[in-house]
Amino acid sequence: MKLDSKDVALTAVFAALYVVINVLQMFSIGNPTIYGPFQLRVADCLLALAALFGWPVVGGVTLGCFVSNGIYFLGVQDVVLGSVANLVASTVIFLLRKNRLLACFAGALPIGIIVGSYLPVIYDFVPPEVLGLWGAYAGMVISITLSSLVSVVVIGYSLLTVMSRPTIIEPLKSHGLKVVT
Repeated sequence: MKLDSKDVALTAVFAALYVVINVLQMFSIGNPTIYGPFQLRVADCLLALAALFGWPVVGGVTLGCFVSNGIYFLGVQDVVLGSVANLVASTVIFLLRKNRLLACFAGALPIGIIVGSYLPVIYDFVPPEVLGLWGAYAGMVISITLSSLVSVVVIGYSLLTVMSRPTIIEPLKSHGLKVVT
């Protein structure tokens, strides 16, 4: 893999977009929609674009998550593991890009599993005496997975489909933007 200045610039653009979308969502709707036990992180729709633009999106959404989670600091585990979740999810989408819908679906799962497994530690959301310790973890994994499916599959796949149209992608390619096939 060879990186050039356009790849670095595109990585920076996606990192900035990820942060800006999260900040806008945080201030317009509220923190719990991004960082709470029930979250719908709209910026995760950008992960789907790894199927179109490749490694710069993978790097951008990973860095963007690191910065976003650092802004609203829940703990080191959120900053590190949330970024790892985006890295794994966007890499899965990139690697499975031949079937974009499947790629988006498969890419949403690591976010639910990784983020859902550490959020119960941060939030004492469901008392273990109600569902038991495993029930609290399972509930969080299911909750985050469902919200991730909405962000990545519903919103992200729609964005990917629109961005892939020749009327949009051809002008970008004519200005030197690399598109993976």
